[in-house]
Amino acid sequence: MRSAKFIAAGLALAVSSAVMAESLPGEGVEVQGVQSTITEETFQTLIVNKALEALGYEAAPIREVDYSAGYTAIANGDATFMAVNWDPLHNQMYDNAGGDDVFFRKGKYIEGAAQGYLIDKKTAEEYGIDNIEDFKDPEIAKIFDTNNDGKADLTGCQAGWGCEGVIEYQLDEFGLRDSVNHNQGQYAAIISDTIARYDAGEPIFYYTWTPYWVSGRLVPGKDVVWLEVPYSANPNGTDTALPNGKNYGFDINSERIVANKEWASENPAAAKLFEIMRLPINAVSAQNMMITQGEDSPEAMERHAASWIKANQSVFDGWIEEAKAAAK
Repeated sequence: MRSAKFIAAGLALAVSSAVMAESLPGEGVEVQGVQSTITEETFQTLIVNKALEALGYEAAPIREVDYSAGYTAIANGDATFMAVNWDPLHNQMYDNAGGDDVFFRKGKYIEGAAQGYLIDKKTAEEYGIDNIEDFKDPEIAKIFDTNNDGKADLTGCQAGWGCEGVIEYQLDEFGLRDSVNHNQGQYAAIISDTIARYDAGEPIFYYTWTPYWVSGRLVPGKDVVWLEVPYSANPNGTDTALPNGKNYGFDINSERIVANKEWASENPAAAKLFEIMRLPINAVSAQNMMITQGEDSPEAMERHAASWIKANQSVFDGWIEEAKAAAK
């Protein structure tokens, strides 16, 4: 009888230990990720969600909001995190919403994100165009005029993204107001029109960024060329010159994960995960290209994220183990 009690107690202890071993730090906690309305940002957000789920968190469906609204929602605790904080492009929005006082931000999720102005290679070589300052010449500007007003038409940045502020600043700083129109609108639509003009053999002048599918469709160095700027000039006051001496006018950005600071302090496993996750920029560009090939459904996005994780399982598992350790 006594031995039976010991056996029962031993079994209970074993079961209890097993339950404790299986418990995850995020169990019972819901997380709300937000991103911009750019479909091509879903991939990296989904990978964060899947990592959080591996820690036991309940990831709610991603909400799409304008960047500024996303920062406000996270600061107020109405959302948990955003995986697409462009640093330093979004510095003003980040600071306006409360900055480091209200946000948790450590680590760099995606590094090496470039931006800038490009034109088709054929026209660049024919007229010797390599700097945006060349557009001060009315004859150069007319080459890229699509509406017959004598000004070059720049396929520009969608309002609210942050890049539009840099472009507007530079048009003033470089004296290009009289020769360049900054055409804004829904970016996916206006860049599609630009690509159609390129396919028709017409000159094109546009802004874009990486990681994004455009540079897979219009390949820099092959189809198009980056334009330099005469000197560094942007609202952040940063030096945009690269180590190789080139200056394309925009900082090389990192996409970082930003979370509500109070929530992060209460969830050390998630905070550690946000800090250590790294996603190669080329992986994002490759997935973005699949979107242009028709794989843009929610099911396709889920499949892309799951495929990347499977192909990089040891890396993913390493994130999870390190994040679990932070919760102990």
